Amino acid sequence: MNKISGVIIAFNEEQYIEQCLQSLQGVVDEIVVIDSFSTDKTVEIAQKYNARVIEHAFIGYTDQKNFANDQALFDYILSLDADEALSDELKQQILHIKPTIDKYEGYSFNILNNYCGQWIRHSNWYPGTKTRLFNKNRGRWYSPTNLHETIKFQDVSQTKHLKGDLLHWAYDSYSEHHSKNDRYTTLAATNFVKYKDKKIPVIKIVINPFWKFFKNYFIKKGFLDGLNGFVICSMAAYSTFLKYIKIIELQRKNKI
Repeated sequence: MNKISGVIIAFNEEQYIEQCLQSLQGVVDEIVVIDSFSTDKTVEIAQKYNARVIEHAFIGYTDQKNFANDQALFDYILSLDADEALSDELKQQILHIKPTIDKYEGYSFNILNNYCGQWIRHSNWYPGTKTRLFNKNRGRWYSPTNLHETIKFQDVSQTKHLKGDLLHWAYDSYSEHHSKNDRYTTLAATNFVKYKDKKIPVIKIVINPFWKFFKNYFIKKGFLDGLNGFVICSMAAYSTFLKYIKIIELQRKNKI
């Protein structure tokens, strides 16, 4: 029987990690949690589910996930964030393909996000398809900026899409969304200046946030998710604007 390692990176995730670990029961053959020195009950909860916990300082999402994969005992990795869980349908799909898992190098599935208690099924939030089950010897996490990482295979590889959703509890409140937007745009701007450092045209600052909102709210039907759909699309536009002005601010500081 082929075996799968469930791999999670975590930091202060006591609110969600238990449902993540519960969803992996009976699906994976080991659970590895890479914890960035949590100060809450994250490690205690992980150990309750017989997870192998390894303390490792956070080194960026991409590098941390690749480090995590290297700690797994088995070739196939099921990579989850601590605030994610497998839906029942997705669990059954993975169990179905498990005996012949090596037929494909990777498996993708849709991400269904929960926003302030509501499952979001439109805008750029759904289906948000990502490869999360893969052969670690053929694929690695990759990002030119160590943010928004994706799986990159060594060569042209066969992948298969599975039915079912990976459930993601994204934000509990508008304030949390705003706060994370501020942190992520700072990180994105810092990485942009570090790895690319191109000049941002003024027209881009004006047009791109507007286009981001229009595309997500109207073309991708974010309006069908009601008020939360409007908030999500507005936040996405604001996030684009915020990233650009932070890039400009950092570039000016560097010149001084």
